[in-house]
Amino acid sequence: MVPSMLIAGSLFALSAMAAPTRGWGTIAMEGAIVETACAIDVGSQDQTVDMGVVPLGQIVRDGRGNTRPFTIQLVDCQLSAPTPAAPEWRYFQVTFDGPADRGLFAVNGDSRGIALRITDSRGNVARPGDRMPPGNIVPGSMGLNYFLDVMGNHEVLRAGAYQSTVRFKLNYY
Repeated sequence: MVPSMLIAGSLFALSAMAAPTRGWGTIAMEGAIVETACAIDVGSQDQTVDMGVVPLGQIVRDGRGNTRPFTIQLVDCQLSAPTPAAPEWRYFQVTFDGPADRGLFAVNGDSRGIALRITDSRGNVARPGDRMPPGNIVPGSMGLNYFLDVMGNHEVLRAGAYQSTVRFKLNYY
């Protein structure tokens, strides 16, 4: 009978030693110090735009499929430059980059004969790797509104799934 009491006492001692560990934890943090006029909102950094299902006949007839909007939200915008000697920031330019297809953005997948077009709210078309026309920086928060279209690229059309990845960057001056 003594050995079972010894085991029970040992288990109680072990659970008592483990109890204090329930009252603590850790928090991992990361960040960056940047020299920029605006920060890109976390929800805008990585976006997925569902282009929906487009009938092949619509692209044949209209030359394009559905238009989908997307927004790059900028936050904490300020006009002051990082150093007193530098001029204040007043303008930004966005560059979209990705695989090119005749001045549009190429797609991967089973479908053929299509590419993606990005336009801004003023109708300017983004070309892969080229800067868009400049815009004015507005202090505080601002949304940069764009539209994504599936366009025929003058090749033979073939139905199927497609995907593409387009990167963007902002320059301030």
